[in-house]
Amino acid sequence: MTTAASPRTAAGAPVPGPAAHPEGDSRTSLRSGLRHVGALVRRNALQIKQDPESMMDVLLMPIVFTLLFVYVFGGAIGGGSGGGRDQYTNYLVPGMMAMMSMNIAMAVGTGVNEDFRKGVMDRFRSMPISRSSVLIAKVVVEIGRMLVAMAVLLTVGFLVGLDIHGHWAGLAASVGLATVFGASLMWIFMLLGLSMNTAQGVQGVSFLVLMPLQFGSSIFVPTSTMPGWLETFTHVNPLTHVADAARGLMLGHGAVAGPALWTLVWSAALTAVTAPVAIAKFRRKT
Repeated sequence: MTTAASPRTAAGAPVPGPAAHPEGDSRTSLRSGLRHVGALVRRNALQIKQDPESMMDVLLMPIVFTLLFVYVFGGAIGGGSGGGRDQYTNYLVPGMMAMMSMNIAMAVGTGVNEDFRKGVMDRFRSMPISRSSVLIAKVVVEIGRMLVAMAVLLTVGFLVGLDIHGHWAGLAASVGLATVFGASLMWIFMLLGLSMNTAQGVQGVSFLVLMPLQFGSSIFVPTSTMPGWLETFTHVNPLTHVADAARGLMLGHGAVAGPALWTLVWSAALTAVTAPVAIAKFRRKT
């Protein structure tokens, strides 16, 4: 057996081998990062195309919840306020945009957890791509699903009596505001999915957070009818801000500037705090 000496430079030092794959976002250019995100978005979109059942929650949840609250509770709640079912529909549908943003965001956590369990994330981390692009692509695709859910919600709302009195610009602004807030929540649920061992555990904890926030807000009923301690909680609940801002924008009356500003503040704060932690957790998770 013969061995070949490793090639050396003129100075006698070994010739450097091929460069290692980049291990972090600091070694990836912005252009490369965007290309990675685009490729992963296409991958996730094709996955949805091959599994249409993954869109069932987006298509059915807005229909079921809208019809349930309008026709089961609308007569009692609307009648109690003297406005009837139609007035309650105008109150409910803008508020449910906040509900949709949170429910769709919750699905991201279970999806990330299942991808790790199946080994998909390990394959991504072995590739020379920016680590953040994997999670950002998830957010982009879920924003698309969220917009579909908003469209279904508004369509059903108009069919059951929603009347925005021609405030179409306000309607578009409320959809954008709810989407921004929902995108910030996705980072929280992705962090939860990266931290827990099973998708069932992610779902259980998510519902424990989801239910008090949704029902302890102005989504379904005016907060003035609640006990004082609960009404105080609703004033700091971000879902109340999203719901109130959407109503003001869509219906043309009620406070808009304050709730919209608080929604943007909450969205920026949640993203700034949880996105770096989720990306760091993604790098370290085994």
